Amino acid sequence: MALALTELTVSHFRSHRLARLSLDGQPVAIHGPNGAGKTNILEAVSLFSPGRGLRRAGAAEMARRPEGLGWKLSGVLAAEERRHEIEIWSEGGGARQVRIDGKSASQLALGSLARVVWLIPSMDRLWIEGAEGRRRFLDRIALSFDPDHAEMSLTYEKSMRERNRLLKEQIRDDHWYGALEARMAETGARIHHGRLAALELIRAAQEAAETAFPAADLELQQGDGDMPDNAADLRAALADGRTRDMAAGRTLVGPHRTDLFAVYAAKGVPARDCSTGEQKALLISLILANARALAARVGAPPIVLLDEVAAHLDAGRRAALFDEICALGAQAWMTGTGPELFDGLDGRAQMFAVDERDGLSSVLPA
Repeated sequence: MALALTELTVSHFRSHRLARLSLDGQPVAIHGPNGAGKTNILEAVSLFSPGRGLRRAGAAEMARRPEGLGWKLSGVLAAEERRHEIEIWSEGGGARQVRIDGKSASQLALGSLARVVWLIPSMDRLWIEGAEGRRRFLDRIALSFDPDHAEMSLTYEKSMRERNRLLKEQIRDDHWYGALEARMAETGARIHHGRLAALELIRAAQEAAETAFPAADLELQQGDGDMPDNAADLRAALADGRTRDMAAGRTLVGPHRTDLFAVYAAKGVPARDCSTGEQKALLISLILANARALAARVGAPPIVLLDEVAAHLDAGRRAALFDEICALGAQAWMTGTGPELFDGLDGRAQMFAVDERDGLSSVLPA
């Protein structure tokens, strides 16, 4: 069996007081009316990987209201012949906690077991909004290949916040900056090369596949000037730029200034100038390429989360998407308002219906 959740229990999470799903590793199609809690199930699955999940929410926000008692997710993760029992929970709005096979573990430990990639409606504007969202999108891809990418990003961000505080307070003593800039240089260079490596893997996965979804030419761009290529050069750039950064009150060089630029390859049109449908198709193409590259690299495709994706595709593209997912062998979790959106998956997926009545949500085999 490829990487898959075979059991999932959701307790007091978002709209769900209690929901249990038994799964066989096939794609999963969940349908129901808007507001019934379909996306909440996908968010629960996204928490089986490092990070804050597909909504980037704090632990307290995920607790079912009005009780606010805390929440718990339990699942059995299967990969080849291995099975891992995973528990994830928060009590009283506290930090998320993880237990793997009965032993306490860090969130980062999930990255060595589960790769999860996703596409949600809020990402539809990725190409036309700010660079921060595109960096986050790219970092999720890089994290799927290298679980250490998350820790590097956290260390870099923490060090940069401290440096920015010194800059705003007009601190000029070199000794205050030395250790911070050394950490930023080391982690920043690793983040940059992790992103470049991820792009190379995505490019190769796009070129090797025949697909109904358009390929994207991808490039990293730096906001001002060039991103230094190694830790020594980045450290020198940080030191040399202190006067300029002090005037701005923030750090103006580093991987936090990078942007992801994409071009619709067949047309030579920047993604930001494409139609809404073309932009969506490019995103789907990149998610599928990420999954193919992971399958080639680690021997199994990731779990794929596609929220409301079918509603934005015509019948031909929906059929092509379902065929690609099944050919890949990925456990893809998909949501939609009605079962008709998944007609092309007959016999190739598990179907579930979500219903909400009197404040209770139920998830039942359809």
